[in-house]
Amino acid sequence: MALFHRKRTADTGTTAPAATAAVLDADPALAALTGDYTIDPAHSSIGFTVRHAMVTNVRGAFGDYEGTLHLDGADPSRSTASLDVKIASIDTGIADRDGHLRSADFFDAETFPLMTFRSTAAEQVSGDRYRITGDLTLRDVTKPLTIDLECHGSATDVYGAERVGFEGSAEILRSDWGLTWNAALETGGVMVSDKVKLFFDISAVKAAPQA
Repeated sequence: MALFHRKRTADTGTTAPAATAAVLDADPALAALTGDYTIDPAHSSIGFTVRHAMVTNVRGAFGDYEGTLHLDGADPSRSTASLDVKIASIDTGIADRDGHLRSADFFDAETFPLMTFRSTAAEQVSGDRYRITGDLTLRDVTKPLTIDLECHGSATDVYGAERVGFEGSAEILRSDWGLTWNAALETGGVMVSDKVKLFFDISAVKAAPQA
């Protein structure tokens, strides 16, 4: 769902080249999506994959988080996002592994209970694709993070709530946030890769207009 569409040239009716299509028309229907939204954890997921022992991927997710979005349908660059994730809610399906991840070797959830993201910039890349940049704070270290997103559109659910959906991904080096624990393998390489892939599947509910 593009928040903008290109102007068409007056003489040919074809889409103007990118170099000359500097002016974009706001779509009134999409501009109507402008507003504040709350992420719905029951219909969203925040997950990750990381290479284990050099041969396979371990997948996990965080089950406890809250976040808000402000969408500007007329000007995506004015959209914002905020997310707070409780580290203790990490779940890879193996209790012992989850306990190790919560420990000081990795996230140190007791000392640093939250992972947070605060957006600093947003842009439309093309069509339904967007990019949001912000500050990711983990273990009291703040580094920039860029998330590529695809908008899946909007709908009114059976309860009358207006929803929007986004799916996104990003890659980070966990060592940038101080997550450096590892173990060498006898065959060479290490137990856990530095690169981590993040995945976001977000359903957000629009706040009701204030009386």
